[in-house]
Amino acid sequence: MKDLIGIKELSRQNIEEILNTAKAFKEVLSRDIKKVPTLRGKTAINLFFEPSTRTRTSFELAEKRLSLDVLNFSISTSSVVKGETLYDTLKTIEAYNVDYIVIRHSSSGAAKFVAEHTPASVINAGDGTNEHPTQALLDAFSILEVKGRLDGLKIAIVGDIIHSRVARSNLYLLSKFDTDIRFVGPPTLLPEDAPDNVKIFYDLKKGIKDADVVMLLRIQLERQKGAFIPSLKEYFHVWGLKKEAFSYLKNDVIIMHPGPMNRGVEISTEVADSSRSIILRQVTNGIATRMAVIYLLTPKEA
Repeated sequence: MKDLIGIKELSRQNIEEILNTAKAFKEVLSRDIKKVPTLRGKTAINLFFEPSTRTRTSFELAEKRLSLDVLNFSISTSSVVKGETLYDTLKTIEAYNVDYIVIRHSSSGAAKFVAEHTPASVINAGDGTNEHPTQALLDAFSILEVKGRLDGLKIAIVGDIIHSRVARSNLYLLSKFDTDIRFVGPPTLLPEDAPDNVKIFYDLKKGIKDADVVMLLRIQLERQKGAFIPSLKEYFHVWGLKKEAFSYLKNDVIIMHPGPMNRGVEISTEVADSSRSIILRQVTNGIATRMAVIYLLTPKEA
């Protein structure tokens, strides 16, 4: 592949190849010298048009572990604030002969647009409400590490589904395996046209009580145009995952969250810091997974 724009276009075989490669790179990260010379002499640029801590840091570490030269693009100090278009920004960057472009943008389709106009390999780090493919891949890798499989698992995704690119990418990925997928949350935050392979639950307990994996999502107020919930306090009261849930959850359930977490909104501190939470494992696995993605992509010759 030249680019990773979304999970939707990948086959199960593509996904398994990425996850197997990530496993090998995670072993590299456990060594004293956590760097390989694989892509020495190549250049990557991180174009983040939206705020990011975890994803941007994770990509930068992945790039440096592969011995790439790394450039970080800051929107606040770029010509974009002077009115420069995405196309002209791209062409300027292209003149530097970069090999990999990681882009996060508020507009759905931005990553695809960039990929169509550059010979560099493009990785979508999140575009609007469309997709966030590397998050879904690192989530799958984390589940595999703990559960040993994806097939046959019951996976409940809880929260703001309709505004979540993470939910969409996870749906595309999990649908390529034999998984039982549930969307759980208030009616205002769940899609009206969910795929046939997705079960809808408006009751938190019913949706998660026999789940193998509970994946919590942040309430994305910045993408909401309207009042989807009465208040964050009420959301936590009805839909937040609290320690009381451990009384009916499976003993070996794992709790996940793509971050950033809002304690006291979608998750309580007791749950976030419990032994069933693998949230920090997801952060660690993001580096190995993104190393695998970069390694497997092949830029076109200009």
